[in-house]
Amino acid sequence: MVATSQEPWRSPTDTGQSGRGDGDPSLAAGQAVGYMRYGGIDTLLTLQRPLSSEPEEYSFLVTTQVMELLFALVRQRWERARDELEADSVTRACAELRRAHHAQDVLVQSWQLLETLTPTEFARFREELGAASGFHSPNYRHLEFLLGNKSAAMVRPYDGMPEISAPLEQALIQPGLYDAALRLLRRAGLPVPAERAERDWSQPYTPHTEVERAWAEVYADDRPENELFTLAETLVDTAERVTRWRHRHLMAVKRSLGAKPGTGGSAGLEWLARNAQQDVFPELWSLRGNI
Repeated sequence: MVATSQEPWRSPTDTGQSGRGDGDPSLAAGQAVGYMRYGGIDTLLTLQRPLSSEPEEYSFLVTTQVMELLFALVRQRWERARDELEADSVTRACAELRRAHHAQDVLVQSWQLLETLTPTEFARFREELGAASGFHSPNYRHLEFLLGNKSAAMVRPYDGMPEISAPLEQALIQPGLYDAALRLLRRAGLPVPAERAERDWSQPYTPHTEVERAWAEVYADDRPENELFTLAETLVDTAERVTRWRHRHLMAVKRSLGAKPGTGGSAGLEWLARNAQQDVFPELWSLRGNI
């Protein structure tokens, strides 16, 4: 070995002052403050506070918080897409939906963080959750409202929290993402019934045969330049990702909890199975058996 006076941990280009050579990032004292402040990293890393001695509870908390951030990002994209559809801007709406697809893909893959959670590990901290459940996530509820799964009762758990309940109440009475798409089709001269273009938006969306017929007319012209056909397939991509997430949720619960009741008072596995089987944007799926 050739003897050298240089410390083994120091880069040959290290000046010993700023820690910076040609093209290297600056290592000047105090420069990390900007990064920590911009991302709120010091606060972020204090938000994982396990209530038990089970190590895997930390992974459960991290997964929950990651999903909440992604829910908020998808909500932002979907709301923009909805607004672009209301403004007859199909190209921009599809662009927002495709951006949301990337976040949805990460959401689906996030369940992998819990795939190693065993039933015994979950049992060691489940009591600490009390009545807490992902079912009560306001961000997730916003997404369900945008998908057309409206219910005034779903706002009730947030009584006493006006900063949460007020935006949800507003989302309840606004058109959802699919509603905006159907209104666009009607303005384009397609046979969407008036009762679907103007209705009580606080009620859940239900399928209609005439809506299926309108989408069938769109699919009859499957040229790439038909922007309504592009919209239809982009909405199907969105819907499929929702179903994937629901199914991964179902399987994660089946692995760690089995058929026990859910923490939010639901039937647990049975409720999740019903939810996973529910088609998102139903006529875009039913028409496939009739083309």
